[in-house]
Amino acid sequence: MEEDKNYISLIHGDLTRATQVQHGMPDCIGVMSIKTANRTILEASLLPTPRALWDSSWYEGELSCLFADSNVGKSILALQIADRIARTDNVLYLDFELSEKQFQLRYTSEHGKPYTFPERLYRVSLDCNSLLEADFEEAIMGGIEQMALQTGCKIFIVDNLTYLCCAMEKGDAAGRLMIQLNNLKKKYGLSVLVLAHTPKRSLDCPITSNDLAGSKRLYNFFDSVFAIGKSAQDGGLRYVKQLKVRYGTFSHDADNVIIYEIEKVDAFLQFVFRGYSTEKEHLKKLGDNESSQRDCQILQLSRSGKSVREIASQVNCGKSTVSRIIQSNRKVEESAVPSVPLSQPEVNGTVGQHGTDGTMEDTKQVGLFAGQEREEDKP
Repeated sequence: MEEDKNYISLIHGDLTRATQVQHGMPDCIGVMSIKTANRTILEASLLPTPRALWDSSWYEGELSCLFADSNVGKSILALQIADRIARTDNVLYLDFELSEKQFQLRYTSEHGKPYTFPERLYRVSLDCNSLLEADFEEAIMGGIEQMALQTGCKIFIVDNLTYLCCAMEKGDAAGRLMIQLNNLKKKYGLSVLVLAHTPKRSLDCPITSNDLAGSKRLYNFFDSVFAIGKSAQDGGLRYVKQLKVRYGTFSHDADNVIIYEIEKVDAFLQFVFRGYSTEKEHLKKLGDNESSQRDCQILQLSRSGKSVREIASQVNCGKSTVSRIIQSNRKVEESAVPSVPLSQPEVNGTVGQHGTDGTMEDTKQVGLFAGQEREEDKP
């Protein structure tokens, strides 16, 4: 029955394609493919539905990113993901972080018993001499393509992004990297999870897309992005938060993060599920003194001409928080403009800087200066 349905859909697709050509609309122009919206849906319906590789955070056919601060556990979680997938599929784990001895010790119990991984999980290490090559990044990308061709493996985990692109801060380099990865993904039907760092960040701020180290272009090219945060309330806890979803459901935003605890169970270092929570519950609560210092720094940077984005990056705080503090301070300043007491006698001029009566020209200059100050206070 299913085969008959697909056969009918194929015939329908051919008729739709013929109708498009009949209407004078070509199938492609240069590197661009042209289809009607209905034909796009029809042809896509014949493709298999992507399955979830890890919860709702990474699906088949996606170029995904997992990022976190150093020593938070992203490699531990990534290998746990690889371990689960390798029970049914071949997985190539490109480990550019740990040496073989470090890897062995991490997955050996205190009694010397090693953990047994699924036979479908393959660890790929890097020849240290290749680090000296001038075209190192191209060699890595070429190696990934060759592995896809020669092994037939469809699932890759890359630990970590720094080795793919040393110039991540440069938009052009980051853009080229992501285009190459996306091309490999589409050409060979790959599912790729890339691990990445975040610059040192404050535990009092929620994780955002701005925390991904490197150019903003990196984030834009990923199909899905999720991150690990360290709980400020309990140093042994971690939380996982979704930041970007193109397929599936946005299940684990700031209001429903997944809580884990890192433990070694039967020689396997892993994230052990501890429930769900809000991200806010695991952020650092600023004391009055810390909060005041941060607010003063924000206002000083604003007066110096820094943009809201620049301030947020410098003080490790969200843009919305920066804007709120600046706006609140502006309202306070506007409401603090002194009014003339009712008992004050009227004079023909204004009171000068030293208490003497000023002229009308002085009044104009004071007004202009005040207006200029208000303009400079804008972020």
